[in-house]
Amino acid sequence: MTTATSVKQHDSGIRLRAGLRTVLVYLLLLVIAGATVGPFLVMVSASLRPNFSYMTFPISLIPPDPGVDNYIRLFNQTAIGRWIFNSVFVATSVTLLQVTTCSLAGYAFSRGEFPGRDLIFWVFMGTLMVPSTVTIVPLFLILSRLGWVDTYAALIVPAATSIFGTFLLRQFFLTIPRDYDQAALIDGANLLQIYRMVVLPLAKPALATLATLTFLGEWNAFLYPLIVTTKSTMRILTVGLATMVVQEGGAGVQMAGATLTFMPTFLIFLFMQRYVVQGITLSGVKG
Repeated sequence: MTTATSVKQHDSGIRLRAGLRTVLVYLLLLVIAGATVGPFLVMVSASLRPNFSYMTFPISLIPPDPGVDNYIRLFNQTAIGRWIFNSVFVATSVTLLQVTTCSLAGYAFSRGEFPGRDLIFWVFMGTLMVPSTVTIVPLFLILSRLGWVDTYAALIVPAATSIFGTFLLRQFFLTIPRDYDQAALIDGANLLQIYRMVVLPLAKPALATLATLTFLGEWNAFLYPLIVTTKSTMRILTVGLATMVVQEGGAGVQMAGATLTFMPTFLIFLFMQRYVVQGITLSGVKG
């Protein structure tokens, strides 16, 4: 009886410690989640209140009298409609171009057989160590010579391809067995048909990952679009909101603009996160 009681007490102690660890882990996760999500909830709440009313303490996340006056002022006093169009057009165009060019380059580096293939690939990878801010001034001078400043071409063409995107897709393509290629060749398919009908359908997670990351990156871009655009009608949403001059209700209107900027990226990532995780995980399986 004594031995059985000791074993029972030992098991109870183990379960108690395991339960306490679980509680502590969940409490820590709740604190981290609150610190991460809290500012965004305050932002959305502030956008639905009269100007500066959110500065009272303690802060109530649910507005007592919510309204959309700040959003109405935002659309009446700024060119936010044009900024939203510019952001959607630029981000969508860059995403489509990068998915196309990076998939083609990744296919060539993973399946192609040509002299210097690996050397060229790793030289490309080496350029990732060059900070993007270093290239802004030379790029601006080139765009100025071409007469592309304040044009969609300046916002889209320099971002039409990506070394990271090429690397991501190349790594994923390497995980696809070449037996599929050989079977397609036996059936009479050429290299382009294998790329289009065999490789791309199997690479949907990696393509979705690249598309999501590219769209989010272009939507949130700031420094480069700020430099290559000077006209209000050519600014994207992030630049327009940072440079806007609001006549009244400044703080509330800015919170409304920040909410409009944040919500599309949040919803897109919320919907695509499982593809992003799957694509990044599978892309690192084989080097």
